[in-house]
Amino acid sequence: MNALKIALTKGRLEQKTVALFERCGMDVSDVRAPGRRLILPLDGGRFQVVLAKAPDVITYVEHGAVDIGVVGKDTILEKGQSFFELMDLGFGRCRFALAVREGEDFFATHRHRRVATKYPAVAAAFFAQRGLDVELIKIEGSVELSPLLGLADGIVDIVETGETLRANGLVPVVDIAPISARVIVNIASMKTRKDEIQQLLQALRNANQEAAL
Repeated sequence: MNALKIALTKGRLEQKTVALFERCGMDVSDVRAPGRRLILPLDGGRFQVVLAKAPDVITYVEHGAVDIGVVGKDTILEKGQSFFELMDLGFGRCRFALAVREGEDFFATHRHRRVATKYPAVAAAFFAQRGLDVELIKIEGSVELSPLLGLADGIVDIVETGETLRANGLVPVVDIAPISARVIVNIASMKTRKDEIQQLLQALRNANQEAAL
């Protein structure tokens, strides 16, 4: 049978996931030294690792190009639709938050409010739940600039330590959702390769539990 294909989000999540694979006893030597390769053997070819950007991990899983993906909950909330989310890996922890300029009360006014964000779907769902009519402005770069330039009354963004917000005179006022690395699985693969996938997930759980002791 073909090797299970696992898409990893490039960067810190990739590095932490590879370290977890290593704690499972897998041979990760090829994945640690990928060179320019984007598809790599893992554990002697038992698995194939595909290195991709976060939104593409979801696309590959949804369309069955890979069986499994490791991606942040932020990308799942913004982009994901058709797959199983089966495991919280517990690393890459941060949160979505609404942040405003220090001293301002975002909810005290009834005037038209604008919010800048890289995550319009997440922001739209949050404000809809609160029954607030807010204009969303999509920003690709440093979203913290928007309130400083008068473009927006607040931002919805990922917050880890809050240092970048504080450095720019912003403060988080509402936590929207927790974020961490998650394992997602293609719907068809979960039916046809269930035993292999469950064995891998159990190995990951065991490695995480041992590391926590």
